[in-house]
Amino acid sequence: MASFAFLTLSLLSGQALAKVCTNVTIPVNINAHQAQFNLAPLQVNQDATRFALNFTNIGRNFTNEIFTGNFADVRGVYNISAKYCTPDVQKANPTVQFLTHGIGFDKSYWDLPFNNYNYSYIDVATAAGFSTVSIDRFGIGNSSKADPLNVVQAPAEVSAMYEITNMLRNGTFPTVAHKFQKVVHVGHSFGSAQTNMLVTLHPQASDGIVLTGWSINGTWLGQTLADWNLHLARLNQPLRFGNVSLAAKRGQNGQNKYKGQNGQNGHRNEDGSVNSYVSNSDLIQTIENALGLLGVEASASDIWQEIATTEVGDIINGWNETLAPPQNLPTGYLTWSDLTANIFAFLYPGFFEDAISLFAEKTKQPVTLGEILTLAGPIAPNKFAGPVQVVTGRQDQIYCGGDCLATGTQLPSIPAAAQVLFPNASAFQAYIHPNTGHGLNFHYNATGAYHVIQQWFQSHNLGSS
Repeated sequence: MASFAFLTLSLLSGQALAKVCTNVTIPVNINAHQAQFNLAPLQVNQDATRFALNFTNIGRNFTNEIFTGNFADVRGVYNISAKYCTPDVQKANPTVQFLTHGIGFDKSYWDLPFNNYNYSYIDVATAAGFSTVSIDRFGIGNSSKADPLNVVQAPAEVSAMYEITNMLRNGTFPTVAHKFQKVVHVGHSFGSAQTNMLVTLHPQASDGIVLTGWSINGTWLGQTLADWNLHLARLNQPLRFGNVSLAAKRGQNGQNKYKGQNGQNGHRNEDGSVNSYVSNSDLIQTIENALGLLGVEASASDIWQEIATTEVGDIINGWNETLAPPQNLPTGYLTWSDLTANIFAFLYPGFFEDAISLFAEKTKQPVTLGEILTLAGPIAPNKFAGPVQVVTGRQDQIYCGGDCLATGTQLPSIPAAAQVLFPNASAFQAYIHPNTGHGLNFHYNATGAYHVIQQWFQSHNLGSS
């Protein structure tokens, strides 16, 4: 088990606050009963397209077609990468928030290393007095990888969540010397679906849940997969997810040789102005450097329109990464095709920084075949008795088709329909956050939603004191 601590400073509500975080690798005993599927290994991007066509075909139940009729127990010890953060205070916090990211992200979704951490959910939560644990879900990020069809599925990931939750309650979570009195769970998208699955299987596991970027309406799943234009992750970003070596492409000491005019990594237009979409963008710089190695000069505008917004930008992604070796993922790990697909699914145009969309595309994480086949999870009433809050952006494409208030019924919003799953909940609220797409944490007003969540917990006696 490896861990290290670091101090992060934040500026919230006009006061300088600090959080202390520890990165830790947790050996977790996963025990899950999972469906077994028979699907020929994907070889090329066209195979991913064929899978998406079959999966979304209105006249077929492709999941059932490839189900072998058998279940298997997935058992074993796997490593889960986590980040534990706490306010910089001298007392043990009685409540911890367990944060689970969705598809396309890793644990950094909750503490975005972008623009001086101004989008950090964890900064707001720790400022409110909570400790947090954010994980890379099983099979994703720095957590253990496994068979992407029959092992890395939702049940196995929920099993990991349950075991870590128990560690937080019984005082065996690594680097933490005390038990937590209360554990609450916050999910995003697929992480929300897994949080719902957790309290369906284990109603006593959580003291309260917040489900962000989520509803029980799966109408737009087919649209989402069509938008993603699925590719094999190892072919889409070969320098991150494949096994491509950069040794021959780099200069001395592993550094790129090329710099822009006057030795600078510039992104300026001919008139000297800087485009908003390239300011603070490592990707534009990376592409400019790569083209320079080939003796090709292009303006920042040309790079944006012809490269950065296309899959070519994804192929170049990872050029400047020197610390982590390529992951060499199996072909059952998939991802969406490019930046434009990312924006369609996750972002609401006009209400996010262009540079953060490039950051999201550069750092995106894959999805496994097994996850897609087990996306839905249980959609039936459960016995969970704690408070439940659903927080979804009004313009969420994936779970609301672009407008969470367009219900066509007497319900106030599409996410509000989820109340039927929680007949025993002590309280239920569906909050719709304005001017926000599916990837809530990447929008200008993300911190407003963060404060809504902290206030919800505190108003239901789940605060830090």
